[in-house]
Amino acid sequence: MRELIDKVIRKINDVAKDLNEVKIMHVCGSHEHTICKYGIREVLPKNIKLIPGPGCPVCVTTQKEIDIAIYLSENYVITTLGDLYRVPGSEKSLFDVKAEGRDVRLVYSISDAVRMAKKEKDKNFLFLAIGFETTAPTTGAELLNLNLDNFYILNCHRRTPPVMEYLLEDTNLDAFICPGHVSAIIGVKPYYPLVKKYRIPMVIAGFEPLDVLISIYMILKQIKDGEAKVENEYYRVVKEEGNVVAQKIIDKIFAPADKRWRGFPVIREGGYELKEKYKRFDIFNVEDIPNIKEKIPKGCICDKILRGEKLPTDCKLFGKICTPFNPVGSCMVSEEGTCRIFFKYYKR
Repeated sequence: MRELIDKVIRKINDVAKDLNEVKIMHVCGSHEHTICKYGIREVLPKNIKLIPGPGCPVCVTTQKEIDIAIYLSENYVITTLGDLYRVPGSEKSLFDVKAEGRDVRLVYSISDAVRMAKKEKDKNFLFLAIGFETTAPTTGAELLNLNLDNFYILNCHRRTPPVMEYLLEDTNLDAFICPGHVSAIIGVKPYYPLVKKYRIPMVIAGFEPLDVLISIYMILKQIKDGEAKVENEYYRVVKEEGNVVAQKIIDKIFAPADKRWRGFPVIREGGYELKEKYKRFDIFNVEDIPNIKEKIPKGCICDKILRGEKLPTDCKLFGKICTPFNPVGSCMVSEEGTCRIFFKYYKR
């Protein structure tokens, strides 16, 4: 394996010597984890830049969504995945309101939350449904035939290709490493229109260091040859058509909807909304929720990190005031957050 990795690095260097600066963005926390853990940036030529983008579902969940969950915790049992537990809202986190005595429960999936709601029918339950195309099918599958009148979701699901298009419009990028997990669901086809419109290479990559290095080589080879196409390095998992069963569940439950991501404005069709038949599970359909104004902490640059404009090491709070034990911004909370990953591998 070491010999193969060395061979790919030599190929990258050979191609890169004929190129100007190349900015490659990925939109996956797992890719950033691989890049940092194995020091991939350190072995690349100086003119090849790997830019972390908005690839963490916890990180892109807005502060307002956290604040809404905290507001509703007065009357609802809040069920959430563990990564979201310590994400700061405007004043406090779900961890904080749990400490104050409110009923906030950590679950492994929406199925756990549904089981609780079935057992405790005298209480109203709210599940924070976060994630990209990878987790939307699990939410959809649970709601498909659900018959409960004490269970609701705060729908925070988002769609990946629209944010990639926003970044292509707003940022000077040369290529994308496409997310492996998301692509396993949506397949290869959704990237074709983006490549056709913006004429930049896109390569779907797996998560081993060799996967990432090969995907970088494939991108650089395209650029050197004057090509722009979608290639699938992660062919052992990602199929052209994707996971058709999961796609059908999404299509049955959800419709594309405009949605804001943390650090971004409202992105056209950047998320999902429940279709009419399932709107009874949408908390916004049953509660009159006030307009809560966000209060972004002074000095936090999570928004710029998520847009690929800055790295965690550019933040004055990083590793000093902002740590995994005292996160100021969302990027320091999740294991897929760029700041958390940088803290783990570079702040030793």
